[in-house]
Amino acid sequence: MRIEAIRQLLSATGAKDCHVERVMRAWAQARPLDAGPSRHPPETYLPLALRNALPGLQEQLSAMARVRAEHPGDDGSSRLLVELSDGQTVESVLLPRDGLCVSTQVGCAVGCTFCMTGRDGLLRQVSSGEMVAQVILGRSRRKVSRVVFMGMGEPSHNMENVLEAIDLLGTAGAIGHKNLVFSTVGDLRVFERLPQQRVVPALALSLHSTRKELRAELLPKAPAIEPAELVELAEQYARRTGYPIQYQWTLIDGVNDSLEEMDNIARLLAGKYAIMNFIPYNVTAALSYRRPPVERITELTRYLHAKGVRTTVRNSAGQDVDGGCGQLRARQLDDAQPLRRRAGPKTPA
Repeated sequence: MRIEAIRQLLSATGAKDCHVERVMRAWAQARPLDAGPSRHPPETYLPLALRNALPGLQEQLSAMARVRAEHPGDDGSSRLLVELSDGQTVESVLLPRDGLCVSTQVGCAVGCTFCMTGRDGLLRQVSSGEMVAQVILGRSRRKVSRVVFMGMGEPSHNMENVLEAIDLLGTAGAIGHKNLVFSTVGDLRVFERLPQQRVVPALALSLHSTRKELRAELLPKAPAIEPAELVELAEQYARRTGYPIQYQWTLIDGVNDSLEEMDNIARLLAGKYAIMNFIPYNVTAALSYRRPPVERITELTRYLHAKGVRTTVRNSAGQDVDGGCGQLRARQLDDAQPLRRRAGPKTPA
């Protein structure tokens, strides 16, 4: 269900816009739908028809996203396997320091070779309501003041739903605009559309290589844009918004961890309003890639720091529970396979 459809359901009760927005604000902040001024009963600020409709609406909203499994990590993170209303599953991750990573698609069409999410391609889009519902699940567990659209899926391939969710979270949801992060492999529409929004999010750009050929191998269905051009477009966005660009770089042993790549990073990001975010590869038995040794990661980080590039290392949340992005969902599907085989084909009635 899209956010606009939820508003229409509320308006259909005869509620005024101010009443609709009060309910939307309560939902986006994970409070009871009839929440309002303290010490005032709902009948003083919500019309009767709307109050009568809220229990049914709450049931619909709760059905959009339910936690199917939760995997706490030693780093303070917690991975949630979230079941949507049609039975499809996505992943959300509660991050340290009040962050939450949400999914924007079931599957993904980009097909990054190091990512489990894209193995089965794109199955369907996640609605704007389902994205916010993931935030509600997170907020029901702990404080969430930062949301990154960086889970399963490529947000630019589901642009309208993502922008609708960002708008609600940045207004009724009371999340600072710079704390809403739109992650992309570099779709050109991002640089055109995002600055035009009422809520302008921060931007994370998945780079992973400075070499066009290698980047095309790692991200086979990403737009064929030169990395240098992407960096220039991102820099324009950073200067326009005042938010530094968060460059995402999954470090893979022997693939994109050479000093040549580091020198190219330093050249591309020299003087830029940017942060290089190294993400050591999250090892899974299904893929042959390996993460570099800790000593190598430290060496590369110091190397870039010495060249004036602000660099951080983000260990993918859930390393200790085999929970890299897409792995929980893949494991759940693999576990279900024997059950489906044992059940056999259905016979006609």
